[in-house]
Amino acid sequence: MASDSWRGKVGAYADGELSAAEMRAMGEHLRSCPSCTSDVLSRVQLRLAVKSAGKRYAPSLALRQRIEKGLPAKSDEARRWDWVPKLIAAVAVVAVAFVLLHRWTSSQQSQTFAELADIHISTLASAAPVDVISTDRHTVKPWFQGKLPFTFNLPELANSPFTLVGGRVTYLDQTPGAHLIYKVGSHEISVFIFQNRLNWRFPPGDNRAKHLTFNVESFTADDLRFFVIGDAGADNIHKLSEMLKLASQS
Repeated sequence: MASDSWRGKVGAYADGELSAAEMRAMGEHLRSCPSCTSDVLSRVQLRLAVKSAGKRYAPSLALRQRIEKGLPAKSDEARRWDWVPKLIAAVAVVAVAFVLLHRWTSSQQSQTFAELADIHISTLASAAPVDVISTDRHTVKPWFQGKLPFTFNLPELANSPFTLVGGRVTYLDQTPGAHLIYKVGSHEISVFIFQNRLNWRFPPGDNRAKHLTFNVESFTADDLRFFVIGDAGADNIHKLSEMLKLASQS
């Protein structure tokens, strides 16, 4: 019955719909239950695969041109009035541009946070969450050399509440990046580092958000985009972010 109780929470855990306390308890359970761990991984990987498949196809300009050629030609009278609906459309676009841009940007940011939350959950549910295991930044940082097209600095954690667990290579929008895992108390925090190619989603400066039960902070430093995400308190997420910023300046 206890196992059935945990299994009934797997879907909610994979979707990040449990409370912070339940997420931590489920995380502890997954470390000793291969069956539930496999279920979580399957659900998250399926969702990631669906998201990836949805981005694989976009209609080309050549396809649009072929379709337009197949449409009946317009009469001269129709062409003379073509500018009217175009003008109306242009006015409407200008009127709502800022609102739509804000909504679209927010949607893109939420989608990015959702993908990173999925990676965070699936990684922690994995039997081997990191490929390089070490609390020493001087061991973890060199491990990424040759695996990523950029380098980065990690903060000194002495006299801080944080512990480095290790790291692995991950991908966002088919772009490679570093995935580091830190611990603070009983919480795990994921730090993602990518080349800063996401300005169309994230304007310059810091971005803080709450995605499901996770606190998220994103910022740029040294032409890199950092994401710090976890179920730790927002103050700990921010403190680790500030330490990463300082390290990037050294």
